[in-house]
Amino acid sequence: MIIINRAFLVLFALFLLFACTTQHELIVDCSNSKIAYSGRLDSSQGNGVDLYWPGSSIKINFEGESISALLRDDTGDSYYNVIVDNDSLYIIRPDTTNRYHKLAENLSKGKHTIEIFKRTEWDRGTTTFYGFQIEGNPKLLERPGYKSRKMEFYGNSITAAYAVEDTSGSDSPDSTYTNNYISYAAITARHFNAEYNCICRSGIGITVSWFPLIMPELYDRINPSDPKSKWDFSSGSPDIVVVNLLQNDSWLVHLPDFEEYKNRFGNEVPDDEYIINAYQEFVTKLRFHYPNAKIICSLGCMDAAKEGSEWIAYIRTAIANLNDKSIYTHIMPYIEATAHPSIQDHVQMSKSLIGFIEENIDW
Repeated sequence: MIIINRAFLVLFALFLLFACTTQHELIVDCSNSKIAYSGRLDSSQGNGVDLYWPGSSIKINFEGESISALLRDDTGDSYYNVIVDNDSLYIIRPDTTNRYHKLAENLSKGKHTIEIFKRTEWDRGTTTFYGFQIEGNPKLLERPGYKSRKMEFYGNSITAAYAVEDTSGSDSPDSTYTNNYISYAAITARHFNAEYNCICRSGIGITVSWFPLIMPELYDRINPSDPKSKWDFSSGSPDIVVVNLLQNDSWLVHLPDFEEYKNRFGNEVPDDEYIINAYQEFVTKLRFHYPNAKIICSLGCMDAAKEGSEWIAYIRTAIANLNDKSIYTHIMPYIEATAHPSIQDHVQMSKSLIGFIEENIDW
């Protein structure tokens, strides 16, 4: 006859309860060093990480049956791609309450990867990420590998991939159709396995925009809406910087009755010298912050990139004036269309840019 001590049974039961509890759920705080962040993110406000810019991403390696992310958006109009195991992809839209969003479930045993990638532009909303919840024999694995290359893009709606998924061709302003993940910029960065940083806004220019801010006033911010929120350029220099701007300027400098034209130029007409100097000064600012980067001054693929365009000439003149062998000019092919670039247009642009880099830049 086997006699089992009652105290032993109690202790054994508590052990099983503790073991089951610890194996069931794992909370991974946003400050955990095994989370890989990409983009201009802000963790200075407290217990969360704020995501503003399109292309900002969060990635983690783990084991478990399911994973969720604790998120809150200030408008409820930001959209994210969720990439599971670098394969399947679907969309989430965080709302204005702090709550967990299921990213994946019914996962097989073994290693898995989750990436959350911001599709939409900063004017659609700021999202705060607080952490992950992993369930079902959870285990946090090594941080996703550091990428040895880094690319940074400065652009407008083309780089943002505004309305890229609006197959009707009507350029719908609904943010569901914007998807920076399939922009020429993101495609190019993935091709080179480079860390991706995207500073862009639909409607922005170098001399004038469709709204009050211009890129030289915005380019150095963490929070695009806060002029006091400054990015630390010394935190890591990109290997390649791509500038794709002036498309909006090409329209707006011919609209003297437009409010932002009056705010920028008054009754004056911006001449060739003014535009060239403005472009030159912006590129000079980038060179100051990134003395060792290769800078590609691009344009395309909308009407400012037409053959014979004065805007191509402005860029070429500005870069010639700078006399910097590490600053290049690459004009992407003009694609005639009645709306913003399509999915296929972005593929064409990426091929053009990738080909130029492979042929001209040793990095």
